[in-house]
Amino acid sequence: MTPSTLIARAIQRERAKRGISLSALAQQAGLAKSTLSQLESGQGNPSIETLWAIAEVLGVPFSHLFELPVNEVKLVRASDGEEVASEAADFQTIVLDKCPPNRCRDLYRATVTQGDVRHAEAHPAGTVEHVFVISGQVRIGPEEASEDLVRGDYYRFPGDVPHFYEALTETALLVVIMESPA
Repeated sequence: MTPSTLIARAIQRERAKRGISLSALAQQAGLAKSTLSQLESGQGNPSIETLWAIAEVLGVPFSHLFELPVNEVKLVRASDGEEVASEAADFQTIVLDKCPPNRCRDLYRATVTQGDVRHAEAHPAGTVEHVFVISGQVRIGPEEASEDLVRGDYYRFPGDVPHFYEALTETALLVVIMESPA
């Protein structure tokens, strides 16, 4: 599924939840109705400001416009991802993942040293782990879905199954986010 399709589905879903018309949303967000119509049909290349305005009117976090099911494995390589650029500054963002409703997240900085594989037992049901590689190279994940990651890569995998962290370089620095049901 492309980012444009995700955005289109999210806008349609959130607009329907709130019972707001396409015209009303466009007006309140300060957009042309044709622009919003294009976004809902999966066309166009919205700016950060456009998406923020839509999210604000809909009363949802910006990241909800990129919604994916949380129980899937997701890998974003450092060279991948759909950039959303600002119209007002030299600033781009790539949404790696979002926190779904009724979930909690804890954020960790982790250092993994080569030669010491960290084997983790399954966490409570519904736990999802998110890993972003700051430096070094690692092999991470459940045995059947492990991935080799380099600086800038992002990987999401089920944390409610046994999994491991292994440095492929002398050390690796990671950001690890543990997400669990609220």
